[in-house]
Amino acid sequence: MRRRDFMIAVSAAASWPFAARAQQTPMPVIGFLNSAWPAPWAPRVAAFKIGLGQVGYVEGQNVAIEYRWAEGNDDRLAELARDLAARGVAVIAATGGGRSARAAKRATANIPIVFTAGIDPVASGLVATLNRPGGNVTGISLLSSELTAKRLEILHDLVPTAENIAVLVNPGTAVAEFDAASLPVAANRLGVRLNVLKASSERELDRVFASLAQQRPDALLVSSSPLFESRREQLVALAARQAVPAIFDTRYYSEAGGLASYGPDYAIAYREAGAYVGRILRGARPADLPVVQLSKIELVLNAKAAKALGLTIPPSLMVRADEVIE
Repeated sequence: MRRRDFMIAVSAAASWPFAARAQQTPMPVIGFLNSAWPAPWAPRVAAFKIGLGQVGYVEGQNVAIEYRWAEGNDDRLAELARDLAARGVAVIAATGGGRSARAAKRATANIPIVFTAGIDPVASGLVATLNRPGGNVTGISLLSSELTAKRLEILHDLVPTAENIAVLVNPGTAVAEFDAASLPVAANRLGVRLNVLKASSERELDRVFASLAQQRPDALLVSSSPLFESRREQLVALAARQAVPAIFDTRYYSEAGGLASYGPDYAIAYREAGAYVGRILRGARPADLPVVQLSKIELVLNAKAAKALGLTIPPSLMVRADEVIE
């Protein structure tokens, strides 16, 4: 081989790895949109990543995730969703409630969206039908808005002498609208009075904390809201300090010391969402992925909190409980 031909061959071989790398498919990017704060949502984000891993995707290895947190300011969701759409992410995981899902849907009609929300996805216009969502949206329906009346019944079983029950809601949300229709019916059936307290911001929530200390209700029901969950330790501590039996919508409150919780298993929900996102990255179309209706609802009781309140948990609830925290 002539020296000139040899040098051309060497040069081509040396440049091949760089050319190959240049031709590799870029790492896909997931947009993770949420209405709350990162810290309280860490367990759910971990579950989401487990779901991704089940389909073969690991953050930092073969997929990247761009996180956008509204930090309790739902007015920012539209801007954050548009930002993710403008960046051209491969999929948007719209989590933390119906407002995230609606903001993502308004931001793009082309980028696939996987939601986790406690609202009726058909009635709210997110999808056409549960089995055939159509369009670019599918996800996990948590049904959490339909469980508030049941929480009131459980709270009444825990505190049968309670007559005045405070209900903390985040107004303007789909969950609050559903509660407004279902709770009075349940209250009439149980023979209890409801005192509805409203908070849609941290400042308003602080005012509610102060009013609870003055009102001294017989019991407290905390409705579903990312805002409330971001302050779950304060809510649990307030209820304990005021000796008010309280029920919440997620096990995270009970694990923090709350008396009881009744609601969806969010770990399962976010694993399912992660798996759906992974399937879409592998080529599945949202229109062909049925909306998952989460059927796993868990009752978690905190025996230590009950003892501190001087309550005896009825055997009927002990038998029904998925977990009793000692």
